Amino acid sequence: MKLYNSKKNKIEEFKPLVEGKVSMYVCGPTVYNHAHIGNARPIVVFDVLRRVLTELGLDVHYVSNFTDVDDRIIKIAQDEGVVETEVSNRFIDAYNSIRHDLDADHLDATPKVTDNIEPIIDFIAALIESGYAYESNGDVFFRVRKVDTYGEISSQNVDALRVGSRIEENTDKEDALDFVLWKHTSDTGIKWDSPWGQGRPGWHTECVVMIQDEFKTNLIDIHGGGMDLRFPHHENESAQAKALHHHDLANYWVHNAMLNLEGQKMSKSLGNVVWAKDYIETLGANATRWLLLSTHYRLVLNISDSIIEDVTKELLRIETVLKQAYVAVGIANLDLDDYSLQETLYSNFMSAMSDDLNVENAKVFLFETIKELNQALRTKEKDDASIASYVLTLECMNHILGLSFDRLILDGDDRALFVQWNEAKANKDFISADVHREALLKRGLI
Repeated sequence: MKLYNSKKNKIEEFKPLVEGKVSMYVCGPTVYNHAHIGNARPIVVFDVLRRVLTELGLDVHYVSNFTDVDDRIIKIAQDEGVVETEVSNRFIDAYNSIRHDLDADHLDATPKVTDNIEPIIDFIAALIESGYAYESNGDVFFRVRKVDTYGEISSQNVDALRVGSRIEENTDKEDALDFVLWKHTSDTGIKWDSPWGQGRPGWHTECVVMIQDEFKTNLIDIHGGGMDLRFPHHENESAQAKALHHHDLANYWVHNAMLNLEGQKMSKSLGNVVWAKDYIETLGANATRWLLLSTHYRLVLNISDSIIEDVTKELLRIETVLKQAYVAVGIANLDLDDYSLQETLYSNFMSAMSDDLNVENAKVFLFETIKELNQALRTKEKDDASIASYVLTLECMNHILGLSFDRLILDGDDRALFVQWNEAKANKDFISADVHREALLKRGLI
């Protein structure tokens, strides 16, 4: 497996810390609203990465969090006159529904910040004790300049960062670059007691602590998320790990690019934010996944009507040939479990997927499989073993990509109806043939 490591700005061979096992953490959402289609891209990308690693025989421990404490959550709760958990749980459920609909809910844990406040406070206290953090008027800040490698994850030059552009200015800080670990607050929102007074944790500390708690280690294989998290979030996570443990938080930092709609960045100000649930409802789960995989994950995806049309056509090709093949398998009464994959097509497909998730190249072999299967189905003297093998290969490729098509299973009556239809056509009894054909159409078999 080869992955593009953002930390090194190059593709590297993936070597897990523990042979045969993979620890992977992907930053999840701040749950103050529904997931838009941009939020769905990392859901699909990292689910595919999990599927590829699993197909390669690796045991993947996959974790993605929920940030359920945030000023925006507090504001919504206050506006609605409810507690914050009512708001956060509402959108956690909505987000989990998107994952489920996209067949991307195969996670081992989904920790919440509010369940980790005590270890977060302990972690901040340890940073203060080590000299990497300091308290100022009830807030706690991290000393960025004490980490010599700060900027490594995001390829940032520390001295080039300007107050007022990428860094928030705060007179309580020793240095404009320092970021908050604990925010003192006296408002009516949710808060917790700490050695520095009542307050809430800073965003950048939460994931570091949840990683340590979920994986029982302070170094994991893969840390993923959207490119927008590379700086400052992931940079700040890495800095804290280096401060306490003298090494990075992850060996591989993997980031997916953002997406545009018809060439425009999606934003509230433009009024073009589209929810993922609306795409799923309109296009279906398969088409939504295929759409989000239609451009390499490290490149900006521009969603347009023409791309959606192409996606729909490609999925129809897959669905059509599978339906025809399942009918052929059913008529021949074959047990697919008795057959094996087309090894060359499968190996070429997996080689492409193992090359930094090169879905575009992998699709070449998927559609080659469809072509070969179509030819096998059109041969007068059908080779049942070849048909079964191509079907299994296509099913396997679909599974790795996360595309879901139900197997069409023929019963005895279905097979008898096909026999009657074919006999009627052979005897040129077109009236009977049309009757049988109509019956097959009603059963969804043709």
